[in-house]
Amino acid sequence: TVLYYTLLSFTFLFCSLLYCFDNVCVYFPSLGHMTDLLYTEKYFTEGLYHELLNCVSSPKPSPRISIFLSGFISNLTLQRKHLPTDEDQTGAAKALLRLQDTYRLDTNIISRGDLPGVTHKSPMTVEDCFELGKIAYSEVDYYHTELWMEQALKQLDEGEESTMNKVTVLDYLSYAIYQQGELGRALELTKRLLILDPEHQLANGNLKYFDFQLTKQRKAQAEEAQKAQNEGKGRTNRQTSDASKEKMRFREPVPERKIYEMLCRGEGIKLTPRRQSWLFCHYYDNHSHPKYLLSPVKQEDEWDRPYIVRYLDIISHSEIEKVKELAKPRLRRATVHDPLTGKLTTALYRVSNSAWLTAYEHPLIDQINQRIEDLTGLAMDTAEELQVANYGVGGQYEPHFDFGRKDEPDAFKELGTGNSIATWLFYMSDVAAGGATVFPDVGAVVWPKKYNLFPSGEGDYSTRNAACPVLVGNKWVSNKWIHERGQEFRRPCGLNETA
Repeated sequence: TVLYYTLLSFTFLFCSLLYCFDNVCVYFPSLGHMTDLLYTEKYFTEGLYHELLNCVSSPKPSPRISIFLSGFISNLTLQRKHLPTDEDQTGAAKALLRLQDTYRLDTNIISRGDLPGVTHKSPMTVEDCFELGKIAYSEVDYYHTELWMEQALKQLDEGEESTMNKVTVLDYLSYAIYQQGELGRALELTKRLLILDPEHQLANGNLKYFDFQLTKQRKAQAEEAQKAQNEGKGRTNRQTSDASKEKMRFREPVPERKIYEMLCRGEGIKLTPRRQSWLFCHYYDNHSHPKYLLSPVKQEDEWDRPYIVRYLDIISHSEIEKVKELAKPRLRRATVHDPLTGKLTTALYRVSNSAWLTAYEHPLIDQINQRIEDLTGLAMDTAEELQVANYGVGGQYEPHFDFGRKDEPDAFKELGTGNSIATWLFYMSDVAAGGATVFPDVGAVVWPKKYNLFPSGEGDYSTRNAACPVLVGNKWVSNKWIHERGQEFRRPCGLNETA
């Protein structure tokens, strides 16, 4: 009975995961799914497989059980490629750390599951926190190692039951803090570790080393202070220590990254009241287009420079669901144009799944393409196919240009349709938290975007944009990249670069 129950549980979990991955369910609808994945890979590689092997090799199993188990294990081995890998595990951890940095989330808040827009909390265990810290450690990210090992230790101190012990957590934590230059804290944590395990060989060695280095550091600081005093350049207590400077240097992002993250949090938006007063809502018929004379569409001006507008009620709910239905079986890791080769490749700065839908596959796609052409006045013959993208929790697209710059002459060479001049974006779902589209160069936080190139063909660099990480829920979008070939009479070239 126990063997049967174990097999039934394993089979159910295996089939559920296999179904999920066969349907490309590699996005995370919640932080709970993400932290679950941190253990899924480890469980299958270290637990399930060996547990089944033990069942087979147990004393005198019945012939029928032996045959069934052998076949089950063989099938499991064949299907292993469909299950989460080490790369998936690391990706889930990095996504969680990315969310923490972008939205400045406290470690304890994430661990408790107290996130905006969350109805059902998914708290993290000590093991979850430790595993996250361990992955950060393996990536030589000592800042996040410290944060998550501290959280694991805090939950252990509060009495949470766990298979993880304080000695292991303190070992990682003390070393991560030492690597960030805080010898004093590293020494104190090592002493705490040795109270719990006086025979810990590594900790005993670290204790002597940290103590020696701390004494040496203090002596050097004292000599430097004395020298400064002798030279009449007394130092104030407000001066930052070398260790703090090192830690600040490690955390300090590059300027664009800082602006990007601020905009994702809704900070630093540069739309002044005066500029906002020139943005309007009105009905749009694209210069008396026959289709929209009697039923113009609603248009909202979102930004003035670059000109960004939002059209309302362009695609219906049933159409959105049909587009999702067509795209889901084809969703794969999203790619970007390599500026050196002009070919498509995956990139760490773009984390989402995407699929391409062509007009001849379903009448709806042809109708959507025609709708975009009617509203923009631009030809769709040379535009790229409709791309459908899904961003799960942590999914993002860091700052990028949608057009090829001067130093990327072959960016769209394979397409043979010239540079990208405009982007049409459909938002096909509500997002509980996060997931905005931002324009770091102009301080804009908006949704759809229109033109990427000036009529002269010169790139409008203010259209550099990014998709912020999804914090809660998941985001569905579809977009159309419109190219310059075929637009010669619809959108004539200007005489000036910025005309």
